[in-house]
Amino acid sequence: MSLYEYMISRSDPSQIAGLSRFFKCGPGQYGEGDKFLGIKVPVTREVVKECWRNTDYEQLQSCIASEYHEIRLAALLTLVEIFKHSKRDMQRRQECIDFYLSHLQYINNWDLVDLSCYPLLGEWLLDKDRSLLYDLARNGKTIWERRIGIVSTMTFIRSGQLDDTYSIADIFLEPSGAALHDLLQKAVGWLLREAGKRDSTRLEGWLEQNASRMPRTMLRYAIEKFPQDKRLHFLSIG
Repeated sequence: MSLYEYMISRSDPSQIAGLSRFFKCGPGQYGEGDKFLGIKVPVTREVVKECWRNTDYEQLQSCIASEYHEIRLAALLTLVEIFKHSKRDMQRRQECIDFYLSHLQYINNWDLVDLSCYPLLGEWLLDKDRSLLYDLARNGKTIWERRIGIVSTMTFIRSGQLDDTYSIADIFLEPSGAALHDLLQKAVGWLLREAGKRDSTRLEGWLEQNASRMPRTMLRYAIEKFPQDKRLHFLSIG
């Protein structure tokens, strides 16, 4: 069976309503109109493990454009596997990145972003110019593209490189005339918290300078692992 067929075979109608609520697919919500097959992530990963070696770009094209959320996720996780197993084939890796960047319009919920961007873009850019992420963070057409800009830096953090996370976080503090979407606040706060695990002194110093400009949700996510006295300190600044 193809990746698409395999995913269809694992559908579970009893899970559809719950997943639709979880991913906010109601009228006016950020996932409005998305459709589900009722497949949870561990099951999708099982399918990808079974299928990725025999999945070509034509099949990926069909899956990434699917109306079903889980099939789009399966396409992205398959792309991650192809990329990960092509370490010595730079042309193949470049093809994966080109495919990813040319299909950003289908990466339209937070899980699709978070499970794909840093194993792909973050890993690819470890030894390359990273201006693409700055452009996505500042000028992305959707909240999902902007979220890719910051979440991709997770790979840098795990490699001990923190500068880009802080520099891109600065972009989200720039006044835009509109309130920053909650999902962007959470993403920036999360990545700052991860950077703080590597160097807590640096995070505290950055917060001393910037807490007063941070949206409340972003700040709360960034300081979530601090002792209570430090949390209260930074909340008093914010």
